[in-house]
Amino acid sequence: MAVFVHEKGICESAKVGEGTRIWAFAHVLSDATIGADCNICDHVFIENDVVVGDRVTIKSGVQLWDGLRVGNGVFIGPNVTFANDLYPRSKQYPHTFLQTTINDNASIGANATILPGVKIGYFAMVGAGAVVTKDVPPHAVVIGNPAVIVGYQTQSAAADGPLPGQAPMTPGESVQLNVGGCALFRLPHFSDTRGDLSPLELGKDLPFRPQRSFLVHSVPSEKVRGEHAHRECHQFLIAASGQLAVVIDDGKQRIEVELVGPSIGLYIPPRIWGIQYKFKPDTVLQVFASHPYEDSDYIRDYQEYLKLVGAREH
Repeated sequence: MAVFVHEKGICESAKVGEGTRIWAFAHVLSDATIGADCNICDHVFIENDVVVGDRVTIKSGVQLWDGLRVGNGVFIGPNVTFANDLYPRSKQYPHTFLQTTINDNASIGANATILPGVKIGYFAMVGAGAVVTKDVPPHAVVIGNPAVIVGYQTQSAAADGPLPGQAPMTPGESVQLNVGGCALFRLPHFSDTRGDLSPLELGKDLPFRPQRSFLVHSVPSEKVRGEHAHRECHQFLIAASGQLAVVIDDGKQRIEVELVGPSIGLYIPPRIWGIQYKFKPDTVLQVFASHPYEDSDYIRDYQEYLKLVGAREH
């Protein structure tokens, strides 16, 4: 399919993929690179140092300035604003413009503002009107000014009682979660008029013998923890107090588990990408680990993680 340029559109670039459509009053400068099967709507301006992937939709009223890199399958809504200079002055230009990256299959809602130099992760969703001042992780949903994470694109499972479709668990039982060997464990719990007791025998109640334990607490509700995987280390998570959500991802499946109270534990084996967020006030997360701390055991880049587990972005 040939490139279509509306009679009232201007395309000065020869680097435009087949099937791309450039509509009225759009203007593409000569050094811009546009992929195949893109839809460039009315009143879009694309500067020289811009690379746009395949199957990208750019709605009306958007300007793509020098330094922008847009992956495949990206949606950019009406009047989204990109910036490329943190300290702009008339007739004063930086030596190089900051590079802003929109990774594959991300979506940006109408009227959002994206500050220079940020990275928007794979399949991330930026809500309408959001002001993005920091990197957005893969699959995250962000809204507000400044934009904060309010969710991840996952299935959900409640962990303060039986999972949907499961009979109530008794202490010692576990339920597999269909994400790379992750499981929920029902832990011993006793309650009477004097209060509650949650004992834990390290050699009996956990699926491994821990060598390390730590507490995560005093986390502001809008903050996100984790965002990494381990090469060798097993982990076991308990909401010792309060409530939080944990996203577990094996490169093929991804679910969100809500941890409430100390009678349920979440087992996370090695090579599982984990995220903790939605911390309620005064939440205390207790983590047991099978190995001592070793920085080289951490995988902190999601693309590196997908390569390690041999998965394609999903």
